[in-house]
Amino acid sequence: MSGLDGLATQIGAIGESARAALEEKHAAREVALRTSRRVIQCCAASIRAAHREEFDEAERLAGEARGHLDEADAAITEHPDLRYAGYLHDAQKEYAEARLALAFVRGDSEIPTPDELGVEVPAYLNGMAEAASELRRRLLDLLRHGHLEQGEALLGAMDEVYSLLVTIDFPDAVTGGLRRTTDALRAVIERTRGDLTTTILQRRLQDTIEARLPKE
Repeated sequence: MSGLDGLATQIGAIGESARAALEEKHAAREVALRTSRRVIQCCAASIRAAHREEFDEAERLAGEARGHLDEADAAITEHPDLRYAGYLHDAQKEYAEARLALAFVRGDSEIPTPDELGVEVPAYLNGMAEAASELRRRLLDLLRHGHLEQGEALLGAMDEVYSLLVTIDFPDAVTGGLRRTTDALRAVIERTRGDLTTTILQRRLQDTIEARLPKE
């Protein structure tokens, strides 16, 4: 009986240790989940502000997102297995998208790198694809205001992003589903190119008609 008593004590101690470890991991996961959601919310608001050309506000919101992302990172420092959960990848992707979309819309001469943003490469590349897709909205706004040259420049940026991403030929397990995101970008570019081409042809037709009108 004494041997069984000792075994029971040992098993009980292991159970208490396991329970404490899992409670700690669960708490870290809850913090990472909560802060990841906040990252995504801030990034969505930052992108909206960028489209409104409220660049200071977009920067502020992106900075707030960075703070939440840092909090998520700190929460899982002792739990590396949680780092590769989907929600953290999504948060990093949204942060990269917000920063890159701001750089594209603002017309920055340089865009931030993955190291500068502190995000994993797969999240960065997926964020870049979605940021390029966001340029369709910006381009259509420019067309409505008659800024065709700026629209053509943005389409060129979208093409450059696609030209890069289509060369990243690795399994989805490595790239975080980049192939699917790249295919979605291609569809956006094709629609955008059609809209831009139609607008340019209409402008040329209008210019031709106006040139042929009798002078007063």
